[in-house]
Amino acid sequence: MNNFSYSRPEDLNSALGELTKREGAKFIAGGTNLLDLMKENIERPSHLIDINHLGLNTIEATADGGLRLGALVTNADTAYHENVVTHYPLLSQAILAGASAQLRNMATNGGNLFQRTRCYYFYDLATPCNKREPGSGCGALRGYNRIHAILGTSDQNSETACIATHPSDMCVALAALEAVVRVTGPAGERIIPFADFHRLPGNEPWRDNTINPGELVTAIDLPPKGFSTNFAYIKLRDRTSYAFALVSVAVALEIENNRILDARVALGGVAHKPWRKPEVEATLIGQPVSEANFQAVAEALIDGAKGYGHNTFKIELAKRAIVRALQQAAKLEPTA
Repeated sequence: MNNFSYSRPEDLNSALGELTKREGAKFIAGGTNLLDLMKENIERPSHLIDINHLGLNTIEATADGGLRLGALVTNADTAYHENVVTHYPLLSQAILAGASAQLRNMATNGGNLFQRTRCYYFYDLATPCNKREPGSGCGALRGYNRIHAILGTSDQNSETACIATHPSDMCVALAALEAVVRVTGPAGERIIPFADFHRLPGNEPWRDNTINPGELVTAIDLPPKGFSTNFAYIKLRDRTSYAFALVSVAVALEIENNRILDARVALGGVAHKPWRKPEVEATLIGQPVSEANFQAVAEALIDGAKGYGHNTFKIELAKRAIVRALQQAAKLEPTA
């Protein structure tokens, strides 16, 4: 780990000012991912700005009936908050499916959005990785790629190839709930729809999100509709605890008289960002609850998926997980 300096500003403007004037500075809150990256010599900040005293640690109702999650509220406090458990149980379940209790007690909501991939090659400085070192190649393409992406990947023949996945459970639920991210920076405040916050690798796999230099996430806003009756979060992994998802599925449905009025399906573990296809979800609207309809949606959501050898099994696994999650959300007894 390289030497670095440290400061603890007491207000938001001071924190933003320090980030702007100190080259190589980074914000730190819970540090559950950043410190690991520093120990592995992947991140090398020259200065850490501790933002834990900026007052962004509340959960409160919004004027439209939604809920605002402060960026510095811990994952544990969010998951167990009465309003989250009651009105947004999908989010609570997703958070509790991730990490360990100790990590959830430290990790913050804002930090969760910025988790970096757990790709083996990203962490291994002896191997090529376009995300870590642009232009060096993608070691996962022809290496051991069991945990890697099957959707939205960069062209394997390009100089910017990348098949890394985004690791967050919380973000999959936030995608399904259509949350928005509130940020502030040198140009003032702005709101980013959750679908636009994370990026596919494209020609810039080293960019995980659409945050501009000097900006800070201040809150995550949940819309009034929380899908508290018909929801499900399924996480499939190599072991039952403390492991990242091979495939995860967040489903939120609105059902009346056995017909679907609204449908959201977000996938984790399969792409560089939480994966949704709203145009496919829309095909469920007005349809009766049925396994046949769920299977058709699963096929459409995974259409175009590509395996790279060790991870090809994920294609079928994802389809089955989608159907099972939809069945659970609709309270439809699954077939064997």
